[in-house]
Amino acid sequence: MQGWDAVAGGIAAEDGGGLGSERQMSIEHWGWASIGVNGVLSLLNLAIAVASGSLAVAAEMVHNLVDLAASVAVLVGLKLSQRRSKAFPYGLYKVENVVAVGVAVLIFFTGYEIVKEAVLAPPRETTVGLWMLGGVALSAAIPLVFSHFELRAGRAANSPSLIADAQEYRAHVFSSGVVLAALVGHLLGVRLDRWAALLVVFFIGKTGWELLRDGMRVLLDASLDPETLAQVRRIIEADPAVVRVESLTGRNSGRYRFLEAEVALRVGDLTKAHAVSQRIERAIREQVPFVERVLIHYEPVVRTHIRYAIPLTDPHGRVSEHFGEAPYFALVTVRLADGAVEKREVVPNPHREVEKAKGIRVAEWLVGQKVDVVLLKESLRGKGPEYVFADAGVKMVLTEAETVGEAIQDAERKRQE
Repeated sequence: MQGWDAVAGGIAAEDGGGLGSERQMSIEHWGWASIGVNGVLSLLNLAIAVASGSLAVAAEMVHNLVDLAASVAVLVGLKLSQRRSKAFPYGLYKVENVVAVGVAVLIFFTGYEIVKEAVLAPPRETTVGLWMLGGVALSAAIPLVFSHFELRAGRAANSPSLIADAQEYRAHVFSSGVVLAALVGHLLGVRLDRWAALLVVFFIGKTGWELLRDGMRVLLDASLDPETLAQVRRIIEADPAVVRVESLTGRNSGRYRFLEAEVALRVGDLTKAHAVSQRIERAIREQVPFVERVLIHYEPVVRTHIRYAIPLTDPHGRVSEHFGEAPYFALVTVRLADGAVEKREVVPNPHREVEKAKGIRVAEWLVGQKVDVVLLKESLRGKGPEYVFADAGVKMVLTEAETVGEAIQDAERKRQE
């Protein structure tokens, strides 16, 4: 059996499936904004830590400094991910995931330093003032607001590095809340500084684990999520020329998606098969965002059965002179090995009463019934149904038979000649 490969390549941005230059510029602006926010938070917490002597505030300040370095790494990742070269013809999209993993490692390092200080260091003398409480509250409010908008931008751009950065800001909201509680407790005579520092580690570690897990899944070429693969499979199966999907795989690389499918087509002509693959690719790109590459292996189906459609004047099997206006259609499945009829059913024409484009709608309906051959008394040459059937690889055969049985016998005889 002959098979062919169709590579639906090209940069997703050029085909409308990826980010354009304006979208990329917007992401870079978020990277710079993140650097600015982390710089402000670092200075604010540094001032409070020096003035108060609080271990929890000092840990939060270290947390900010680590994130400042991570924000710079995010911006570098965004810049590098768009580059292509002979050594990296598919782009450096995974740089973003490397950055996300790097952020996770920095988070774990921060947690380790906090634990070491809380467990091993001697107690500190802590001083708390109202301005310090206000400063800590502000250090929680700033990342809360910023992370909301950055996370929304990251999801819209499907950028793992921006999403990772926003999630890290969410960790700051919780950890700053714990620090604020510790300072308030100190004012009330309850020493919570060390316990607050250890609780900060919990929030940091949770965020770090999530980033590490998601980043490593992409770096190790884990499969796309089942929901996306199911959506792509439905898109492929909806094409009238597709008999079945033999296999479908996909993976992420940075924000982009790479897909590969093996499909069996009812068309046997190479040119038509290539046109079908391009049609499938366009449908996938229109409905699934951030698709960078679609690789389709297609081959003509090996038939074991053939499915006929015959327009009828009545449910008893008399062949109609007309196509679109026929009140009934016979759908007959014949086994190719011996020509035996395996299934025969008569169904009403659902588009008989339609006034406009009746023939085209009937043709599309029959294609949806996975018909291989339509037996007709009238020629459809140059009419709309002919083009519908041609695109789907459905053959039209003229017959002079008066009944379904005679039409099937005549068609089988011609097929075997």
